[in-house]
Amino acid sequence: MRSEGSPAELQRRRLLAVQRVREGYAIDLVAGVLGVTVRSVQRWVRAYRARGPGALAAEPIPGRPPKLTRVQEKVALRWLDDRPGAHGFDSDLWTAERLAALIRDEWGIALNHRYVCRWLAARGFSPQRPQRVPRERDARAIAAWLDAEWARIKKRRPASADGSLSSMRAGF
Repeated sequence: MRSEGSPAELQRRRLLAVQRVREGYAIDLVAGVLGVTVRSVQRWVRAYRARGPGALAAEPIPGRPPKLTRVQEKVALRWLDDRPGAHGFDSDLWTAERLAALIRDEWGIALNHRYVCRWLAARGFSPQRPQRVPRERDARAIAAWLDAEWARIKKRRPASADGSLSSMRAGF
């Protein structure tokens, strides 16, 4: 598995490892200090001896490049701070489909809504469900009912209860 760091930083670490081994430090000590395996240091030293410093040069990162640039990602995430209605949607609920449509309309980049869900989750967003509240709900009427009626109909524990669940004693 590839170590953390930019390609230039990884190249610097490889060159440092080879330099320290050439200075006489033990391979296991160099590997421990750099946080890599002994086999990696051995491989770097072998490559350096065979092909020189160019063998330790940074290589391009494999894999498909991201579709959105960092600036586009920041803009798309900033859109989520706005209400969807400000971007032409009919309700105030962001969905992955809506964000994907907005990205497609703005930059012509087609993203699957399932990918947008994973992309948002990787950036700390989680799916949110709106809380449904009835239109007829009256908080003052509910509070008045709780004060007047609920106190009257609420079951109360009899004063004579001693905490026992049964009137029979064990063993009798």
